[in-house]
Amino acid sequence: MILDDFKLEGKVAIVTGASTGLGQAMAVGLAEAGADVAITGNSHALDETVAAIEAVGRRSLALKVDLTNQSSAVRIINQTVDHFGRLDILVNNAGSIRRTPAIDFTEQDWDDILNLNAKTVFFLSQAAARQMLRQGEGGKIINTASLLSFQGGILVPSYAASKGAVASLTKALANEWAPLGINVNAIAPGYFVTNVTEGIRVDEKRNKSILERIPAGRWGDPKDLKGAVVFLASKASNYMHGSILLVDGGWMGR
Repeated sequence: MILDDFKLEGKVAIVTGASTGLGQAMAVGLAEAGADVAITGNSHALDETVAAIEAVGRRSLALKVDLTNQSSAVRIINQTVDHFGRLDILVNNAGSIRRTPAIDFTEQDWDDILNLNAKTVFFLSQAAARQMLRQGEGGKIINTASLLSFQGGILVPSYAASKGAVASLTKALANEWAPLGINVNAIAPGYFVTNVTEGIRVDEKRNKSILERIPAGRWGDPKDLKGAVVFLASKASNYMHGSILLVDGGWMGR
């Protein structure tokens, strides 16, 4: 039956940046579909996400790491496998943003965002893929892209560059790893209610202009990503490779 293809019982996932917001919702969604989930975070406590995962009867592992240190990639994979015995799904969600006019943008602002949003995605994907190949059963890698994988945005040059890189990296890795049974795809969220977007949402003029362009007429709720991440993590998406799945309330079609 088709609904069985969406079930994730017996699977183990890692979700980075899962303290709050989009990462938390995706981690809980995977748990609701049956997966055990390791989560990473840095600046926020992970207890709330752990509690939500365990509330649906799944096991969780909280890893507080600095993802900008590339040596953490192998450690995250090893700790997850040591705890759960395997790895089937990686969700590269952790990211950051700096808003500054391009004329004033510093080298540090550029490097900080590119290191986390793009470099970390590659090396964590590489470490996960190596583990998946050792297991010999394939796996699923899901990256968090953005509307700015397609658009340039305003005042966020390094973020736009990093999310463009995520989209291209998703396709590049899919080209190499599809024959090995590893699906690499991405989700591109639109405007969602998160801590990151609070400043825009309280700006009456900016908020109005955004809502006027979204055909759905509302900001996304992080829970709106659960279906997309479960789909890309499950057997139901086995023939999808290198896709960027928009979850944007219709923004890009406007």
